[in-house]
Amino acid sequence: MSQLGLLVRAVVEKQLILLRRYWINTITLLVTMYVFFAMIFYGGQAVAGPAIEESLDGIVVGFFLFTATTSAYFGVAGNVMREAQWGTLEQLFMSPFGIGRVMAVKSVYNVAFSVIVGLALLGCMLVTTGRTLRLDVLTVVPLSVLAILPVVGIGFVFAGLSLLYKRIENVTQLVQFAFVALIAVSPTDGREYLLALPLSQGSDMLREAMTDGTRLWEFPLADVTILVVVGLAYLSVGYAAFHWLVYRARKLGVLGHY
Repeated sequence: MSQLGLLVRAVVEKQLILLRRYWINTITLLVTMYVFFAMIFYGGQAVAGPAIEESLDGIVVGFFLFTATTSAYFGVAGNVMREAQWGTLEQLFMSPFGIGRVMAVKSVYNVAFSVIVGLALLGCMLVTTGRTLRLDVLTVVPLSVLAILPVVGIGFVFAGLSLLYKRIENVTQLVQFAFVALIAVSPTDGREYLLALPLSQGSDMLREAMTDGTRLWEFPLADVTILVVVGLAYLSVGYAAFHWLVYRARKLGVLGHY
């Protein structure tokens, strides 16, 4: 097996061990998101009655993306915080792969795991609401991954900030509220500036794919290009910012301090 293959296997094995060891935390994440959705669904039915049915598909798709987004975001930011608290962060720097390649592999795992978590919750939401959506895997999975990429970049920034400023969990938590707003708004209707922000374009395209059945290759090339460029831009800037913040933390001698 190649060196990269060994790294991937080691990362996956470690993450699976952590999932099994802290399984209550994993299940709590899913249950919390589902209860939150159920409160909106049943509360909305009680308050708005049949009116909520018109926007229910959009709410389900939005929750699916929000679940995958928060899972990926906290996965990236939380990884570095936990490694620093456990005192194993320095070992990652000393590995033959370097911290950059290790974090890149962990990010790929986090994105894949986040999409799986989102799809699991999506199944629960569809059963609860009795709705049906078009789930073309060749469309939904690539769009979900591309929509999440900017969030991974933001996660890298907060991961780096946590090395400098340590206790920033409250700020990290606040960012997820911005994700809700970005998922809810559409970049159409004279708000094209939202195309440059994370999640809005991906959320809009996922809604169209899952409610209208639009396939990936049926979207305008410009829309797909914007989604790819925005995703890679945020990811690249976030990754570069992480490296600079790591350099800054090492220079100040606060890398392993907690």
